[in-house]
Amino acid sequence: MRKRVLRYLKHIAFTFFIIIPILFGIGLVANGGGLHYDDNEARLNWHNEGPYVFYENDSTLNVKYIKGNQNDGFYLDEKKYALNTPIPAQSHFSLDSTSFSFTINSEFKVPPSSYSDNQQILAISDIESGYKTFRDFLINNAVIDKKLNWKFGKGHLVLVGDFIDRGFSATQVLWFIYKLEQEAAKHGGTVHFIIGNHELKNMYGDYGAASPKYTYVAGILGKTQTDLYSLNSVLGRWLSSKNSLERINGNLFVHGGIHPNIAKSNTSLEEINTLIRKNYYKAPYPKTNENLETLVTSSSKGPNWYRGYFKDDLSQEQVENGLKTLKAKTIIVGHTIQSKVRSLYKGKVIAIDVSHPKDYHKNWPKKSSEGLLINKNEYYRVFSDGEKKKL
Repeated sequence: MRKRVLRYLKHIAFTFFIIIPILFGIGLVANGGGLHYDDNEARLNWHNEGPYVFYENDSTLNVKYIKGNQNDGFYLDEKKYALNTPIPAQSHFSLDSTSFSFTINSEFKVPPSSYSDNQQILAISDIESGYKTFRDFLINNAVIDKKLNWKFGKGHLVLVGDFIDRGFSATQVLWFIYKLEQEAAKHGGTVHFIIGNHELKNMYGDYGAASPKYTYVAGILGKTQTDLYSLNSVLGRWLSSKNSLERINGNLFVHGGIHPNIAKSNTSLEEINTLIRKNYYKAPYPKTNENLETLVTSSSKGPNWYRGYFKDDLSQEQVENGLKTLKAKTIIVGHTIQSKVRSLYKGKVIAIDVSHPKDYHKNWPKKSSEGLLINKNEYYRVFSDGEKKKL
């Protein structure tokens, strides 16, 4: 009897200490999770951090860089410029001690909601402040060269939301996108920055997913986090000009997705973008009356937030009705993590949010970036080493 009890206890111990951790690990990985280790100390190096650019009044911009270190303290290097004057700027990346240069302009136009030109499209989403990961992916996929010059000709680079939060390089990522826009335009190409829910969060004041670094950065600047992406900042005003949905060569790009109730409305991309943009600086909250504006700004049903392609029991007809309403053949979404870039609903939905590597720490299991290439109506998974595979 005693031996039987001991054998039973051994079985229980085996289950708890071996089987359960294995099952937990499998579940964690399946949901895009994992463990991180080996934090790089360069994440705490904020010397040359910036620039942070604010409208001081109707005629002046104040450009600020953070200098110094954690031990000796920080100070600001700041300079004022006349509004509408091209301002030379540089953004520094501590991990590999590199920098890139660009020009700051202080006026922004709302981009079109639709494009048609049959050029190549490369899309990637949910970079989450990973400057190195983003930069190296673009280099290896021949969008830019090693000197960060544009190589993609008249092609479209589509960034499908959530390029900030959860990392230490949000400012570098945003200025890099800003620089890429300028580079692409010189060659007839286009960078499309689609607003995701984390860009929205930072605009309306939810910093729960932001690195604590930016609380301290704001303090060093003599600001609050609210100021970093406010309409009184160049980055905030630039972000607020962006769309939440764009149709490119018949493909609809949106961070979350299209709720079936939007398909029932007589609306357009332009109207939806206008309504969401109008609410960029307003926190979403439950509303009792569902009209088009409350629908598209909802934090569960709105295009920046919706997860229904993966969480709801949608029919093929419901998915296709949403595309028909917005005159698209396929929808490309981020927001909901996948194990790989994949198509659903008979190719009408393509999900491109994967777990990207992080700049300042390592992950288990090891992560690898993917994106989507569209070339002559063919769809390909593209990998961090530049290889591609037809979907």
